[in-house]
Amino acid sequence: MNKQTTHHHPVEIGSLAFSGLEELLVSSGLKEARKFILVDENSLQYCFPVLVSQIEALRQAELIEIESGEHNKNITICTHIWEALSDMQTDRQALFINLGGGVISDMGGFIASTYKRGIRFINIPTTLLSQVDASVGAKVGIDLNGLKNQIGLFAEPLAVFIDPVFLSTLPTRELLSGFAEVIKHALIADKSYWELILNSHPLGNADWEPIIQKSVAIKQSIVEADPTEKGFRKVLNFGHTIGHAVESLSLEGGRTPLTHGESVAIGMICESYLSERKRKMNKEELSSISTLITSLYEHRVFEDMDTHRLIELMKNDKKNKDDSISFTLLDGIGKPVHDLSCTADEISDSFRYYHSLYR
Repeated sequence: MNKQTTHHHPVEIGSLAFSGLEELLVSSGLKEARKFILVDENSLQYCFPVLVSQIEALRQAELIEIESGEHNKNITICTHIWEALSDMQTDRQALFINLGGGVISDMGGFIASTYKRGIRFINIPTTLLSQVDASVGAKVGIDLNGLKNQIGLFAEPLAVFIDPVFLSTLPTRELLSGFAEVIKHALIADKSYWELILNSHPLGNADWEPIIQKSVAIKQSIVEADPTEKGFRKVLNFGHTIGHAVESLSLEGGRTPLTHGESVAIGMICESYLSERKRKMNKEELSSISTLITSLYEHRVFEDMDTHRLIELMKNDKKNKDDSISFTLLDGIGKPVHDLSCTADEISDSFRYYHSLYR
């Protein structure tokens, strides 16, 4: 088991992570606390039985179930849960445990950190995406009118416990969604990690524990350098200015929803193109990034009208300042630069480049 500690909370990774969880739950500060576990239908079916079979202290916890999917990460669902907690006369000594993927981590943390001005919460991420990204970093929040994470705050969990055992329950699409964030971590932080990623196919027999450890370490080091995203932490947004817009567009009426990772994969291709065009990334690195991503993720078609709508969505991104659309780009693999702006024409060109790769 690997234990990594931020300034405020531990992150335990590995097959023995649950032993640390059990020790925490029977500690003097939590032994008598009322415990709630937030799940969706997937984590209830596949992960909850594993958890309670190993942690006796959670067998009497009260379950709160929501439906899976980004479209459920909204204020209406939060209100239902706040009302349920209030109806059960839940006090401020309670413990809220988030068992699931990124939606559960984001929304569960938001619910806990706002109920009665904050109750303690623990993250137990069960998807690759939440294990390498959503469960660490102390960001919690929900979507508003289809726009990603428009309402939220910075709130530290009591602890995070990551066990790769849950990854065996994931369908291929969910593994690929999480792998996009692994790719991002390598691109923004470590060229040697990028070389490892090139040889770690997520659909093969990947050794997930060292990958999770490395990605979590990268994210934690960035977060600790800039906890509230005043500057350097923005490098974590590589691929996300375009990616979040793509994800939001896919949730609009009549479309096929994309996963977060599928959307970020598109964003990383487009933003790598912008990095080569506007910054110092060379064509060989652009080609390497594009080749890997197109080998893993299916082509998604965007018409000209879609591109206009995507740019509108990007203008609503919370990272923007004044009227410009803010990007993190790369001067090369492992060399991110934040707070850069791109024009609508440049963004449109990046989508043309993306489409050209699949012809």
